[in-house]
Amino acid sequence: MKQYLVGGAVRDGLLGLPVKDKDWVVVGADPAAMRRAGFMPVGRDFPVFLHPQSHEEYALARTERKTAPGYHGFSFHAAPEVTLEQDLARRDLTINAMAQDADGQIIDPYGGQRDLRDKVLRHVSPAFGEDPVRILRLARFDARFTEFSVAPETLALMRHMVADGEVDALVAERVWQELSRGLMEARPSRLLEVLRDCGALARLSPEVERLFGVPQPAAHHPEIDTGLHLLMVLDQCAAQAAPLPVRYACLCHDLGKGLTPTDQLPRHFGHEARGLPLVRALSERWRVPSDCRELAEMVAREHTHVHQSEAFSAEARLRLLERCDAWRRPERFEHLLWACECDARGRLGLTLRPYPQRARLLLDLRAVLAVDLAAASAAAIADGKTGPAIGRAVNQARLAALVAVCAAQGLPTQAT
Repeated sequence: MKQYLVGGAVRDGLLGLPVKDKDWVVVGADPAAMRRAGFMPVGRDFPVFLHPQSHEEYALARTERKTAPGYHGFSFHAAPEVTLEQDLARRDLTINAMAQDADGQIIDPYGGQRDLRDKVLRHVSPAFGEDPVRILRLARFDARFTEFSVAPETLALMRHMVADGEVDALVAERVWQELSRGLMEARPSRLLEVLRDCGALARLSPEVERLFGVPQPAAHHPEIDTGLHLLMVLDQCAAQAAPLPVRYACLCHDLGKGLTPTDQLPRHFGHEARGLPLVRALSERWRVPSDCRELAEMVAREHTHVHQSEAFSAEARLRLLERCDAWRRPERFEHLLWACECDARGRLGLTLRPYPQRARLLLDLRAVLAVDLAAASAAAIADGKTGPAIGRAVNQARLAALVAVCAAQGLPTQAT
């Protein structure tokens, strides 16, 4: 029985990056031998075990064979006679197909060290084409390793996979798992660019694909192209270390612009309302978690209002807070403003411009949260008000708080 460190841990160690998770392959053993050694079986589809002390994952060396379309269409063979080289051959990229033995020696049968040096993402073998998830994984790695490029032969293989319908067989949970991780990488724009280059984006999200080539007014969008704007907004999210709900909301915020009638271009009146059904459909198709889904819908609906809010009256800003349920969900409202700032700065030459709307609306939010609702309700009741009239009185107290905080800051309370 021999144990080897494999995959990302070897890759990241060679790159001088922190090693977060360690995966191991065991050669020359079977499940019974692993259990006798104290390992705990956890794998359902193939033999994976937890180390009795470190609890790291140890998998028996295995080969795989394609049996049906899609991610689940594989059968696995794990046996003592399967070699390390055979196990590494089934992996996706050469940079992930290296192993390290107990003495620290690197086993690299497929040129992973060469491709690390040359900064190339290259498939190990034609078996890459049997698993559509590998397209998503490669796109995610391209967003992480921003100085790397995709090998031309690998891109050609990915295009062939898309043409053969492999991407259409992907299950929603795996799509979201990989894309959500890709959105959290250093350059999420590269995730979309790779998916576009191979044709997968049009199959996974025609709503996003449609944005490329759609013009916008140069006065507000010097980059003009709506798709290019989206890429810049996503990279602005990464620059600001925004959380996943903000990044997903930014991905979806302009989907309605893909449906703007051609006779209205380059302007996009009403794109917010047109975009909402698209956001809902995409979130449903990818089975997006509720925190990401809810914020994406809010940003699609309200981002233009937030951008324009500096000219709003106190009443209009209060209505904006109310529509966003800001006093009950303040963190979500803060994420809305974060997404809007990324949208405003994700434009050619405007990445550093101030965005005072965010600070102003956060000031408004703090003012309304400080209102003593019990006292306002009691005063309304004492004044003889009942039912909805009490709610209106509470809103008047919130409005008075907004007016007061604006006056204290020397800010206008009426529309400008």
